[in-house]
Amino acid sequence: MIDPVLDLTVHRVIRAPRQRIWQAWTQPEKFAKWWTPAPTVTRVDRLQPEPGGGLVTRMSDDGTTFVTHMDAVFLVVDLHERLVFTNAVDSSWRPAAPAPVSMTAEITLAEHVDGTEYSVVVRHRSPSDRDRHEELGFYDGWGSVTAALAALVENEVVQ
Repeated sequence: MIDPVLDLTVHRVIRAPRQRIWQAWTQPEKFAKWWTPAPTVTRVDRLQPEPGGGLVTRMSDDGTTFVTHMDAVFLVVDLHERLVFTNAVDSSWRPAAPAPVSMTAEITLAEHVDGTEYSVVVRHRSPSDRDRHEELGFYDGWGSVTAALAALVENEVVQ
């Protein structure tokens, strides 16, 4: 259930099959291509799409100096349907206090006549954390990376 006081959402239909989107979420070389808004470059240090697996990324604005972007853990992994991860616990299973806010993100993929119904729900601990995340550009950031994800999978040549 979505709570508008605590949650932020992104929803769109991506004109590609769920399996292709799933691969973009679970294969490091594909994930790195869309996970941060351009021109930022992503480096994937760990991507273990299994319950308890790590999700660790770094980013760089100059392509040389990389800083920590995400150190999270997957909570739920339902093949081709759902991924849930949180940065409130880091990839070594230690409680974390991530900046700028802690969150739990749920990504769902559902069949759609035009491809895949792609939904993101990002849950926050408090209304102030939710509001802070929105003020920091949640919709621009998650919107642009969702567009980059869509561009990648919609234009991908199937081999």
